[in-house]
Amino acid sequence: MVFIVAEVGINHNGDIEIAKKLIDVAVAAGCDAVKFQKRTIDKVYTKEFLDSPRDSPWGKTQREQKEGLEFSYDQYRNIDKYCKQKKIPWYVSCWDVESQFRMRKFKTKYNKVASAMLVHTKLLNAIAEEGKYTFISTGMSTMDDITNAVKIFKKHDCPFELMHSHSSYPMKIKEANLKVIQTLRKKFGCDVGYSGHESSGYLVCVAAVMLGATSIERHITLDRSMYGSDQAASLEPEGLWRLVRDIRTLDSILGDGVKRIWDSEKPAMEKLRERLV
Repeated sequence: MVFIVAEVGINHNGDIEIAKKLIDVAVAAGCDAVKFQKRTIDKVYTKEFLDSPRDSPWGKTQREQKEGLEFSYDQYRNIDKYCKQKKIPWYVSCWDVESQFRMRKFKTKYNKVASAMLVHTKLLNAIAEEGKYTFISTGMSTMDDITNAVKIFKKHDCPFELMHSHSSYPMKIKEANLKVIQTLRKKFGCDVGYSGHESSGYLVCVAAVMLGATSIERHITLDRSMYGSDQAASLEPEGLWRLVRDIRTLDSILGDGVKRIWDSEKPAMEKLRERLV
């Protein structure tokens, strides 16, 4: 069955109550997990960048905007408790080694490598050494980049799944290139999912499943008009519900690939082939 992840990311806008509502949306839709992001701001961005101007609900600089979107470890403790109450797994994509180390306290079941971090060798080693099943996004990466990342996870004997992805927000449909799912599966001999950033519904995700994607990750939001760079590439609650419904239907339609005669076919077989006996 396809593993469906509701990517909250930073669409909570730093508000724990919005995050809980998004968790509720994921649970109601039937998702298998919810995912967040974690950064140590001063490790990920330069001082020059953080001091540069940017208007946001939290102030006039990039630092104020980034810090406004970032959950503290106490807030993640709240999320951990809430997800346990709702009986849905959660995990994070950390963007620096310090965050990866500190998030270990929550003992989440999965890890995630964000596309932006695929070439961060030190972080990849920190993730892989945990031995958790890891989803590795491959946006804006070459095959050599992906090969190097795979070698690290194999070195640590860490189970992983690649995820075909495109790192523009939103992605142009003509650049989806879903056949890469098959290319990655053939080259690396592993499961391959799809992490989508398109703005036009969820058809691309459905097509990805048809091409063999074993997992689907989509950003979710309460309202695409909310503040945030990821909101426009996200699904609102109704869209997420339909996505999960259609993928679960596809799970049934696609079957297991074993050719058989169904019991429901036998009456027709007896009737239509009777004269051939």
